[in-house]
Amino acid sequence: MKRNLLWRGLLILAVIVTSAAAAYPPQKKINLGLDLRGGMYLVLQVHTEDALRAETDIDMAKLVAQAKDEKLGDLTARRTGDSQFEVAGIPPDGKGALGQIADKYLPRWTRRDLGDRIVFSMRPQDATSVRNGAVQQAVETIRNRVDQFGVAEPHIREAGKDRIVVELPGIDDPERVRNLIKSTAFLEFRITAYPEGGSGGVSREEILAHYNGHVPDDVEILPSSSVRLDKQGNPLPTTYYAVEKRRTVTGRDLSTARPSQGSFGSPVVAFSMKPVGARAFGELTGSHIHRGLAIVLDGKVVSAPVINARITDSGVIEGSFTQREVEDLATVLRSGSLPASLTYLEERTVGPSLGRDSIDKGVRAGLVGTSLVVVAMLLVYNLAGVNAIAALVLNVLMLFGGMGMFHSTLTLPGIAGVILTIGMAVDANVLVFERIREEMRAGRTVRSAIDLGFDRAFTSIIDTHVTTLVSAMFLFQFGTGPIQGFAVTLGIGLLASLFTSVFVSKWIFDLVLTFRRVQKLSI
Repeated sequence: MKRNLLWRGLLILAVIVTSAAAAYPPQKKINLGLDLRGGMYLVLQVHTEDALRAETDIDMAKLVAQAKDEKLGDLTARRTGDSQFEVAGIPPDGKGALGQIADKYLPRWTRRDLGDRIVFSMRPQDATSVRNGAVQQAVETIRNRVDQFGVAEPHIREAGKDRIVVELPGIDDPERVRNLIKSTAFLEFRITAYPEGGSGGVSREEILAHYNGHVPDDVEILPSSSVRLDKQGNPLPTTYYAVEKRRTVTGRDLSTARPSQGSFGSPVVAFSMKPVGARAFGELTGSHIHRGLAIVLDGKVVSAPVINARITDSGVIEGSFTQREVEDLATVLRSGSLPASLTYLEERTVGPSLGRDSIDKGVRAGLVGTSLVVVAMLLVYNLAGVNAIAALVLNVLMLFGGMGMFHSTLTLPGIAGVILTIGMAVDANVLVFERIREEMRAGRTVRSAIDLGFDRAFTSIIDTHVTTLVSAMFLFQFGTGPIQGFAVTLGIGLLASLFTSVFVSKWIFDLVLTFRRVQKLSI
């Protein structure tokens, strides 16, 4: 019996030492959530269909370009869905050659011959891969932007198939960070269809009149991003450009971008191209001399200068920018464009003073609640209550040790989880003590009453703890931010409660009975 007690005692001692080492120092081992230390919490949704459309446009342009090189005639192509496009104008004897080009350059597409046209559809598994890749790329892009902004200890992760959670502590300019993150920064260089010379935009009505009310399938109308004012300072109507849909060169082809100054000292963004992008840019500008080059950012035309000569590896982006806007634009272009647009599903901003107040109130509530529990256990169960209090202290130590070991984040709901864990641990002791009382009333000896009390309460303790633990697992799986913090503390606390209320509490009773002759248990 004594040997069994010794090994059990050594195990408990090892748990105490390990928990204390894992939890110390708590300020370094346990992170505080944004609701306790202040900052921004964002839940973003990635519109992955944007990435599908971009991939469709790129592959569609690639197919048309290769077909042109093979002298298959002037083919026309248009996107008919997020992951589908059709090609028309194919010579009857050219379908075989087009099929060979598609097999070589578009392996992830299937095709259907509809006589006068061929419809291409992206394979479902490839479409899923594009969607997943868009979310992963968005996470990396946001992380790069946040790192360049200088946020300490950001936490950015995927949360579901199209959700991203962003936690940024210590933010003092939420609006700028919000714009920096959400800016898609999808940069495109397109040829203007009308006005052909670019430079200034015109009204939408003038563009429609130029095309007799029907814009060609390979052209779209985009608004200008610049805001024009009249002499009184009132905003003038937005101007528009008709631009080709073809995306030959995009922000993905940039190698670097930096703030600079234009010819008149105005803020501009200077950029340089990667080798492959430089060749494509040279071909695009070289074949469209004296045409307008629309610089499109997030679906709006920033500027549309006239192409006077072939441009290859560098250039500037001009517009009505402020110095800060130029710096932020250079930052997002350097970090890469987002593959798709984002929507803010949830946003919370907590100031540092409010976080400190939450900590103080949470600690105060925990101390008051624990003190009341201790007093109640001593009054109701006398010396046996000391057993429960000792187990409770070890329970809390194990809880913070587990959080420190996994570097978990303590949130305000997490503090509630700690308090709930204390209640669950005490409830387990109450179940055991009441069973022991029943056995004592039935005339059992002290040792027999204790053994039977633990045995018969064990099923109820397991049932309550396991069901609550399952709930905590679901909260962690499907919750975000503070909800996950609550689930983590509750889950670790429940496992610690099982160990202390059954194993540790029983060991304390056995230890006392081994070294003291107890005829009557005060409980």
